[in-house]
Amino acid sequence: MKHIQKILLAMSIIIFVFGCGNNSKKEKITVGKEKHKTAADILGNPDYLAISYGGYRKKSRDSQPSISQLKEDMKILSAMGIKILRTYNVQLPHAPNVLKAISELKKEDSSFEMYVMLGAWIDCENAWTGLEPNHEAESDQNAGEIDRAVALAKAYPDIVKILAVGNEAMVHWATSYFVRPNVILKWVNHLQNLKRTGVLPNDLWITSSDDFSSWGGGDPAYHTDDLEKLIKAVDYISMHTYPMHNSHYNPAFWLVPENETHMSKQEKLEASMQRALKFATKQYDSVSNYVKRLGVKKPIHIGETGWATVCNSLYGANGSRATDEYKSGRYYDLIRAWSNNNKVSCFYFEAFDEQWKDAQNELGSENHFGLINLKGEAKYALWDLVDEGVFKGLTRDGQPITKTFNGNKEALMETVLVPPTASEFSVSH
Repeated sequence: MKHIQKILLAMSIIIFVFGCGNNSKKEKITVGKEKHKTAADILGNPDYLAISYGGYRKKSRDSQPSISQLKEDMKILSAMGIKILRTYNVQLPHAPNVLKAISELKKEDSSFEMYVMLGAWIDCENAWTGLEPNHEAESDQNAGEIDRAVALAKAYPDIVKILAVGNEAMVHWATSYFVRPNVILKWVNHLQNLKRTGVLPNDLWITSSDDFSSWGGGDPAYHTDDLEKLIKAVDYISMHTYPMHNSHYNPAFWLVPENETHMSKQEKLEASMQRALKFATKQYDSVSNYVKRLGVKKPIHIGETGWATVCNSLYGANGSRATDEYKSGRYYDLIRAWSNNNKVSCFYFEAFDEQWKDAQNELGSENHFGLINLKGEAKYALWDLVDEGVFKGLTRDGQPITKTFNGNKEALMETVLVPPTASEFSVSH
């Protein structure tokens, strides 16, 4: 009997040991699978916040940020909960260096997680040359741009999860460079074919990032056969919406209506920002409705939306009075909450101020869309994160991340103007 007991005990030990080994192996396999994220996993996932990113500090893109500076930015964005970046072109070293910076951070810390929506810039013939742009033909530079994007997607498959063909490349108000949808369709089909033939990962998503109207949400002039083919060809739709710009160009939603003139300043501001959110979501819905009318079912995400904090022209004190840190912060909170609740990725524009965009006009709105300024100060939208200590130990160009206005909300609110009434706006215009 004792002999049998010994045999049974030995067998139990063997089963236990091998069982543990097998469980351990299964656990490792599961963990490995969890680490491999695809565009389908991260887009629309509130745990993977998205943002548009440019790391330029100077007034010219001739001065490229260093790998060290890019790594500083990546750490700051990661602390904010950002896990997906959007870049815009691969003509310059910036985007390749962003990928290199992320790759190095991942090697330094296996828990570091950041993915990229890599943009390939697309132009029409004669764009930026001083010659008359030919919107019926494409630039001969486009092929090289696509090739560079493909090479980077192949080199960094663990980071590049989306390729975007063009940025606002189809919208007609981009008079310097826009192309017809057939050009974007050509390159989207090319990239989809590279996926089918195994040159690119099959789970890499292909899109184009453009104004809501370019995706059929506005003027019927955009409703063409080529656009319909493009909508069917992309893996998802990346649409842009900018209530701030429309506070000047389509101001009806923005101006204080007569039945609200009795409200307090704070109430007027909140009502205006709620209308701005409604304006943005209505544009999103307009694209969604057009796509549904075509009988197409595709995910739709926000490739760009944002709100500048400074402007000395159309959106400033003598214009629609839209730009200041309070309104920017309020819009950021509102659009983030809406997009997270609706499982829509929102590539908020943008992470940091960049002064090259309107280098001749320091107070131009294009220089001031960032959530963090060039002095390393978090604007009002991020004050809560500073209070929570998420930036502790992090610096940008040697400067710790602090609050604008020294965190004094009363001082901030003194800079905030209520939007004009319809009569006030018509007089100033």
